[in-house]
Amino acid sequence: MCATAAGPARVFSWTGALLFAVSLTYFVFAYLWGFGASADGGRAAPAVTWNVALFTLFALHHSIFAREPVRGWVRRVVAPDLERSVYVWLASLLFLAVCLGWRPVPGTAWSLDGAPVWLVRAVGIAALWLMLRSVAVLDVWTLAGLRLQAQGPSDFKTTGPYGWVRHPIYAGWCLFVFAATPMTMTRLLFAVVSCAYLLVAIPLEERTMRAASPGAYGRYMAQVPWRLVPGVY
Repeated sequence: MCATAAGPARVFSWTGALLFAVSLTYFVFAYLWGFGASADGGRAAPAVTWNVALFTLFALHHSIFAREPVRGWVRRVVAPDLERSVYVWLASLLFLAVCLGWRPVPGTAWSLDGAPVWLVRAVGIAALWLMLRSVAVLDVWTLAGLRLQAQGPSDFKTTGPYGWVRHPIYAGWCLFVFAATPMTMTRLLFAVVSCAYLLVAIPLEERTMRAASPGAYGRYMAQVPWRLVPGVY
């Protein structure tokens, strides 16, 4: 059940949740088809510069909004139970802008044929399953801004994929964006930039969570020592 107030607040939350779903659906469509189209020859530098700048704008929002001073400011400006919805609205709009505005980059890094194609597709399907299963553990209604998130140590799940690594959604994302063939330079740039951002963001995100839950996240880290890849990182 939606935790926000009735009337306009409820409409705002549900519209944001719909926009969240649309942005993710459009990304999958764009990445699997649009980004996979071979680009005509030409200078790559302008497209690369534009794309990196566009994704940086999205990444800055994602990171800055996670800081407690910013979250506190949003709670003072809007109703506290709309904080997540405000984040979902902005993140979804920016992510749509990234997908819609991503410029083709000429060239192809690799293109597979035969049995390897099916292996890559299997990895992509497994990556989607990992992300969806991880979202289900966290509660999709909370992520979409339709339910308030309870605070406390119990928030740090150890069930399902969260017992394997601390950031299984990010792990699934990295697998998905690299499990593509042909790997056009348009796709490869998106994969490299988005995964590089995650590698930078994870330590900052964990530092924030440790500060917000003294001792609790540290215990979770002891239970699940790996961030993205069991036995590696």
